[in-house]
Amino acid sequence: MVRLAHPLSFFTQSHYWRPLLCCHYFKRTQTASTNFSSLTTLARRDKSQEGGTTTVKLSTKARRKAFYESPEGVLLRKLNQCSSEGDVVQALCHYDEARKLGVVLNLDHYNKLLYLCSIENADVAKMGLKRGFEIFQQMLNDRVQPNEATFTNAARLAAAKEDPDMAFELLKQMKNVAIVPKLRSYEPALFGFCKRGDAEKAYLVDADMIESGIVAEEPELSALLEVSVKTKKEDRVYEILHRLRATVRQVSESTSWIVQDWFNSEYAAKIGKEKWDVNKVREGILQGGGGWHGQGWLGSGRWKMVETQVNEDGVCFSCREKLVSIDIDPKETETFAASLSKLACQKEAKENFVHFQKWLARHGPFDAVVDGANVGLSNGHNFSFLRLNTVVEQLRQRSPSKRLPLVILHASRVYGGPAQNPKNRRLIENWKKNGALYATPQGSNDDWYWLYAAVSCKCLLLTDDEMRDHLFQLLGSSFFPRWKEKHQVRASSSTSGVSLIMPPRYSIVIQESANGSWHVPTITSDDPEIPRKWLCASRSKNKSLQSVWTSSSKSD
Repeated sequence: MVRLAHPLSFFTQSHYWRPLLCCHYFKRTQTASTNFSSLTTLARRDKSQEGGTTTVKLSTKARRKAFYESPEGVLLRKLNQCSSEGDVVQALCHYDEARKLGVVLNLDHYNKLLYLCSIENADVAKMGLKRGFEIFQQMLNDRVQPNEATFTNAARLAAAKEDPDMAFELLKQMKNVAIVPKLRSYEPALFGFCKRGDAEKAYLVDADMIESGIVAEEPELSALLEVSVKTKKEDRVYEILHRLRATVRQVSESTSWIVQDWFNSEYAAKIGKEKWDVNKVREGILQGGGGWHGQGWLGSGRWKMVETQVNEDGVCFSCREKLVSIDIDPKETETFAASLSKLACQKEAKENFVHFQKWLARHGPFDAVVDGANVGLSNGHNFSFLRLNTVVEQLRQRSPSKRLPLVILHASRVYGGPAQNPKNRRLIENWKKNGALYATPQGSNDDWYWLYAAVSCKCLLLTDDEMRDHLFQLLGSSFFPRWKEKHQVRASSSTSGVSLIMPPRYSIVIQESANGSWHVPTITSDDPEIPRKWLCASRSKNKSLQSVWTSSSKSD
């Protein structure tokens, strides 16, 4: 019997494909350039040289139009449409027709096709896999240089064929040719090994991911947690819970079920230290800023796992333990403020933002900063200086120095519209007189201004903005959600007026207590009126470490 080669074996044999990837100029590229050159250049007779010609390049706009109308451009638009609709069958029809017509396919065409063939679709799964491998082979035959998306899609094909080993091998080869992987590049291999229950290989993928500087998010950590629970790897479970604490903070419902599976298991009841070093636990809590110690599973016996809530002071309704507010390192705040300033100067007119920084240095620091536009536009339509002033005065009363907070408003709101009302004008002039108003210039994004002011002043920030849009994603830091939790104040309207919702007195993050118990918050609505569900895992037979400290201090 003839043994068939693995569908991707041609790609994982370096003697075949490495010269292709390392080369910067391919015959295929030459062919494509020649084919498209007639669309992007014009020839004319040079008057200074009899019979000579000079090549004149089209403008960028003209080149785009030429490609748009070319067979290659038409095919790409069709594939984009299929991609948005998830239509694998139609995309393959377009591909087959294009090959018959001799259309030259480029990297974008192939990546779209590979992506479509790799997505999960029960109706056409087998056909998608079969054609996906064929298209990948054709791409290499055409000597089209792959990129990260190509490797990732190929890895997805391998994972869909339930071959995470091949997906991991593709990842390694991608790194070997200096293509930087992304988080998505690791997912096919990682999820494939976790699904197969192969914990050790999943950990190898995870280690490679860490080595590459890729930070796992909840889906990846949740998969690692599940395979660790199922294979009874208690040290890994402990490690991943702390990684969830550090990066995710609050878990989704699906992850919460995995956490419950661990604490409810017979195996977990057997794990834990009956005796431990009190001083090391204390040192761990102090060094970590509170809320965790990192000394491993403490205590013994079955866990009591319940879904519960905590009160406004952070006291658990189940075990009565009080959750803590975890400190933020001042150096982290300074570093974040510097990175925020750098990013703002790149996105805003630099001279405008530098002017604001100098103004803030003269008039600050403040005890609170107000996102004026967000607060004044509470109903989304009409700007209300009355509402804005109400919360400004409430913040003033809460200030230790009774100082007005800094109000950030766009110049158009300071000088136009409702601001022209005499009563509002007097209010604005009073804020200006007290150095408590800054008008951001035309064309600026006031988000940069109020966020920088609050971070640099290490003060409260009043805004109902959830701070999730592109601007805040640019910050790309685990520090920001921690800072936001401890500093954001919200305004709530009711029939009795406007009231302030202050930051929680405890940190809404996975917490490991000194006596070994755990509290895990779940993701809920941003509405502070909706109670958050917490998981409480405790061992009732444990002696509280706090009482141990107390008895120790008394004996001294």
